Amino acid sequence: MGLLDELLGGGQGAANNAANGGGLGSALGGGGLMAVAAALLSRAGGVGGLVNMLQQHGLGGAVQSWVGTGENQPVAPAQLSQALQGGGLGDLVQEAAAKMGTSPDDLMAKLSGVLPQAVDHLTPQGQVPEHPAGGFDASALSGLAGKVFG
Repeated sequence: MGLLDELLGGGQGAANNAANGGGLGSALGGGGLMAVAAALLSRAGGVGGLVNMLQQHGLGGAVQSWVGTGENQPVAPAQLSQALQGGGLGDLVQEAAAKMGTSPDDLMAKLSGVLPQAVDHLTPQGQVPEHPAGGFDASALSGLAGKVFG
């Protein structure tokens, strides 16, 4: 069982598994999207790693707004997809979409709405937290799922 299988199949435990190098695999819902966000964060090396990667691949202004305390700038699904591909995370998106039974384009459309909120949620003071070994506390995403998906 891979990272995506574990994450998509297990709700809160799934997000924690992603942060600890676990895996993603069920329906496209709030838990599934949070699991994909957690997997992206994990593979990128935490919040700081994801922020740096997205900045290096053309999303600097938008990503700074997600980290900052003001309003989050939107990002087009195609822009996010291109940045994730450029950062070496395209395989994760492809795998997650296949396991969730959706197209990569549909998954990117949903992630372009969730990822800014996840980064914003994980940087409440307008600063990227420092975590050992580039990790992050996946339990911090659990509160976000309720806010985003009601």
